[in-house]
Amino acid sequence: MGKVCKHAGGDMCERCSWELPRDALLLVARGRTARTAVPVAVVVGTVLSLVNQGTVIVEGTADTGTWARVAVNYAVPFVVASIGFLLARRVRTDAADWPAYLAGYHDERPGITEAVLTRSVAGKHATPYSWLVQPLRDTEGPILDLACGSAPTRPLLAQARWFGVDASAGELALGASVGRGPLVRARADALPMGEDTIATVCSAMSLQVLTPLDAVLGEVQRVLRPGGVFVALVPSRLGIARGLFRWWRVMRVLGIRTQPWPNPQAQDGLAAILRAHGFVIDSDDRRVFRRAVTDRSEGALLVDSLYLPQIRQGRILAARRMLGNWARPGRWLPLPLRRVVAHLPDEVRTQQR
Repeated sequence: MGKVCKHAGGDMCERCSWELPRDALLLVARGRTARTAVPVAVVVGTVLSLVNQGTVIVEGTADTGTWARVAVNYAVPFVVASIGFLLARRVRTDAADWPAYLAGYHDERPGITEAVLTRSVAGKHATPYSWLVQPLRDTEGPILDLACGSAPTRPLLAQARWFGVDASAGELALGASVGRGPLVRARADALPMGEDTIATVCSAMSLQVLTPLDAVLGEVQRVLRPGGVFVALVPSRLGIARGLFRWWRVMRVLGIRTQPWPNPQAQDGLAAILRAHGFVIDSDDRRVFRRAVTDRSEGALLVDSLYLPQIRQGRILAARRMLGNWARPGRWLPLPLRRVVAHLPDEVRTQQR
């Protein structure tokens, strides 16, 4: 049974509970511990002072050291009682079950990644999806879009033999509703096709969250033909760029330094990971896109598009408000992305057999 909160009427709310150390300090600064700690300090501090310094005080011989010890008599129980109050109100979050989290997240928000990226631009026309499929324009296929979501690459590869795989029924339903297909519901670490059947695999914004990553890349290797191409688009670190402070503000409100992906190494370190799995890297490029934040709804969309499995709802709502208040026509945030193009050499397939 959860702790009862007089503010929310149910489980502890953020006004009287904490998760991070700075949240606990804020509770103390706002006087949340005082109602419990002050009575304890008064009773215990008075008893200790009477027992230890009472005679000196009554005789009128108390000096500065005496009064300092009296202050300590009150301060120590206040601190101890405050710590006890805080320990009883700490909220702990369990480690995220990423497959279950992703399934629920995308079923509740189908098309959210597409909504963010299709309005992100670099230069006059390039979007992240057009940049992703650029190396695939002359590929007949078959092309597998791994973790395809709502299948935004399908219209860009309309003439190719293409099909998408995703674990989210909600995302696939949205893609099918606008005529994108064929689509298959399956896990990325258990692809429903045979060995050497795919000419090209593409993947947009998924390798940082697909688990277990080694098994996923093993499946990509298994289905690719010898010489097959793998093109992946992943987030990149922001670095020093215009808009850095605004993203820092968002993360600060959320109480995190970076997004809590299970595979953060699959950002700017993706090329090294693919090499370790036997791929040959053909190109490794980084590009910073701009995402317009013109109104409150756009600000809320950007916050909602972040994977935040262990962040409390109150923090998410605060981040939405902050970014929404900042949003207006002409404002934008940077989205740094990395595209890695690799191929699977013949000798790797030979060694696997």
